[in-house]
Amino acid sequence: MSTTLPAPKPRRRRPAGEVVLGVDTHRDAHVASVLSLTGAVLATDEFPATTAGYRALLKWARRSGAVRRAGVEGTGSYGASLTRYLLAQGVDVFDVNWMDRADRRRRGKSDPLDAQNAARAVLSGRVCARAKSGDGPVQIARMYKLTKASAVKARTQTINQLKAVIVTADPALREELAGLGNAELFRTCARFTDASSHEGAGEESVLQATRITLGLLASRIGQLSEEIREVDARLARLVECHAPQQLDVVGVGPDTAVALLITVGDNPERLDSEASFAALCGVSPVERSSGRRQVRRLNRGGDRQANAALHRIVFTRLRVDPRTQDYYERRIKEGKTRREIVRCLKRYAAREVFHLIKQLLPGPRS
Repeated sequence: MSTTLPAPKPRRRRPAGEVVLGVDTHRDAHVASVLSLTGAVLATDEFPATTAGYRALLKWARRSGAVRRAGVEGTGSYGASLTRYLLAQGVDVFDVNWMDRADRRRRGKSDPLDAQNAARAVLSGRVCARAKSGDGPVQIARMYKLTKASAVKARTQTINQLKAVIVTADPALREELAGLGNAELFRTCARFTDASSHEGAGEESVLQATRITLGLLASRIGQLSEEIREVDARLARLVECHAPQQLDVVGVGPDTAVALLITVGDNPERLDSEASFAALCGVSPVERSSGRRQVRRLNRGGDRQANAALHRIVFTRLRVDPRTQDYYERRIKEGKTRREIVRCLKRYAAREVFHLIKQLLPGPRS
């Protein structure tokens, strides 16, 4: 008589716990590493820097557990597209800087090691700066700002070249252009190109080549100036559409507003408080006390473009705002230096701007 044994019950899979993802980004491929909450390396692999590669990377990481946090190197460059994808999938992405040089010399350097260090930086809490999403109006402003910066640089270089050519030009040509302001100088030089087109073919003289060169450089300056004006108009419309209340603040113009919006990013919820925004702008006080000497100095870190924007706000207010002028006079009488007063005013401006931006930009994504 045979006995039939009962079929074994299917083993229940234990729900995977939370894991942390670290990614070392490159132009063509990203190296990813998954770590447990205790710091054990669970898996490491390489994926192409493509849309399909991003999907495969996240699917692969989720086999080891729930991925809620990720540390990514270069969230503003090679890792920008991956960052946008992970944020869209509900993963909190933290911007990881390069590994400490002393640690790199001691432990060596490789892509898997960099990916593991990115995950460990998130686990330890060493990095707490959430990555910018880069998928809204602020990213549009960043593109326009980049275009304007390169155009301004090229125009400045061209103006310097034009004036250098005039210095070495024929004395008669120098006397013809002497005493002209920049606008009139560029218009006069631009007409040289039209005049040279009517000259007959023949052997060129140095004077003729100089006039043609000045005409071409002046035409280039005009084209770049027109490009800058067009980008300025686009930036102004963008600010008026998405952050119009910023323009009502004393000392804030379109350029200043754009610089501060770019610093905050399209996801302002990544900044926990106005104090974190102040630190990001480099206007938070830094202790420099020792012994009996109790002082604070200006923060030399943070986003220098945002710091320069707050600097412009403060100095505009010192010229035109009675309230700021009264504050300045009062603190001078208390024995504060000009630098200390400017630091305080920049900190107050950062607080005011931050609360405006938090109200105007969209809140946390669901």
